[in-house]
Parts: sequence; structure tokens; C-alpha cells
Amino acid sequence: MTYFQNPISINGICYFASDFHLGAPANKTKNEERELRIIQWLDNIQQDATHLFLLGDIFDFWFEYRDVVPRGYYRLFAKFAELRQRQITVYYFTGNHDMWVKDYFEKEFGFTIFRQQQAFIINGKHCLVGHGDGLGPKDYGYKFIKALFAFRPNIAFFGALHPRCAFSIARFFSAQSRSMSSAQEEFFIGNDKEFLVRFALSVLENEKIDYFIYGHRHLPLQIPLVEGAVYLNTGDWLTHDSYLKMATPEPVLFNKIS
Repeated sequence: MTYFQNPISINGICYFASDFHLGAPANKTKNEERELRIIQWLDNIQQDATHLFLLGDIFDFWFEYRDVVPRGYYRLFAKFAELRQRQITVYYFTGNHDMWVKDYFEKEFGFTIFRQQQAFIINGKHCLVGHGDGLGPKDYGYKFIKALFAFRPNIAFFGALHPRCAFSIARFFSAQSRSMSSAQEEFFIGNDKEFLVRFALSVLENEKIDYFIYGHRHLPLQIPLVEGAVYLNTGDWLTHDSYLKMATPEPVLFNKIS
């Protein structure tokens, strides 16, 4: 498979972040504190940002009914509206927790929505960008869940449920996810076991790519590959408050813990 048949070419100052998991089934105060930190970060980056990449799992769960959207997040949505007024381009990649994003963010805030990874040429560099779930030789659990929740009859059934029932089910499944398992921190397990590293190396066998940029892993990573290629992971905002800034000449990964 060749990824750079129809890349999107952009120039400017680009920021990347992922895995906010807003609304995660934890202490309400912690969710609000995390939302405020994210808004403060957006306040800071809007001073020079031209493009913002949100790489999935922005919400721990999201479902858009025909006439309503989930309650809350009004402060974040106000900031999204401000980004639109400032003409900052926002690319939203759905993840395994927010795969049911439809057109609300596109219509209200002008986001461009991607449901698969996308090739970009950013400031002259070839970049493959996405959430990262379901890629590589393993990640079987996420591949199964993604197929299950992407099945149209399941989406229709869920949409027919009363929101109180639907969101109770969603919170149950979310509580089982690794993001809420005692807030345990992810650890690097080696290039030979990191499924996104293995995926990137397999792609490099067929085409030249400078940067592979993903989320999903909940761990800020910057790993040299072969022939100058680099795998970058944006980490998360449950533990690291990490993000990537890409301008000339090289990308920089920021992490509050490092």
C-alpha cells in the first residue's frame, strides 16, 4: 500500500496532541482540571499556531444523536470557536474512544475530520499522521473493538437507546480501558514489541517517509527508525500533558514530566 498518492501539503507552525480522554469515568474535579489545562494550552499555542492536529481520543466517549450532543465541555467548545475565528486550521482524527464523531465539529467549528491516517507534506517533510489504533501486526483488542463499534447495525441500535442508558453502557466500557486502570503509566517496551514502530518500519520498506506521528500509546516517544525517519508519539493528557510542535527545522516533543 502506498500512502503518498494524494498527500495534503501545508506550511506553517503545527501542533499535535491526543488522548485528552475528557469525560473519563474518574473524579469530576480531575476531569474539569484537565479540561482547564487543555484550554490554557490552547490559549498559549494560538499565539503562533497555523494548524492544530487533534489525534484522537479527545473525549473518552462521544456519540452524536440527530439533534443533541453530549452535555458539558462548553469551555472547550468556546475555545474551539475562538480557534476558528483566528483562522487556525484544525484536523481531527477519530480514535477508538471517539470513533462516533460525525459532523458536529465540522459544522460548528470548521474542523476537518479524518477516520483513517492521512499523508501530509508539512514544511517539506513527508509525514504519516493518525491516531494509531489498529495498526501493526498486533493490537488485536483494539481492532476487534473498532470493527464492533463501526458495524452500522450496532451504531443504529445504540442511537435508538435513551441517552441515559447509552452513556451508562459507554461509561462501563470506558472504565475497562487501560486509561482508567488505576491511572497506571505506560512504559516503553522496546522497538521489537512496539506495534507502531513495527508498522512504521514495514511502511518504510516501500516508501520514504520522514515522520510517523501518532497518539493512542499514552506515552510521549521520539524514536529514530531507518534512513533518517522518526516515529513520534504525542503521549496523553491523563499523565503527561504532552504535545508536539512542528516548525522548521525539526519537530519538538514537549512533556511536563521530562
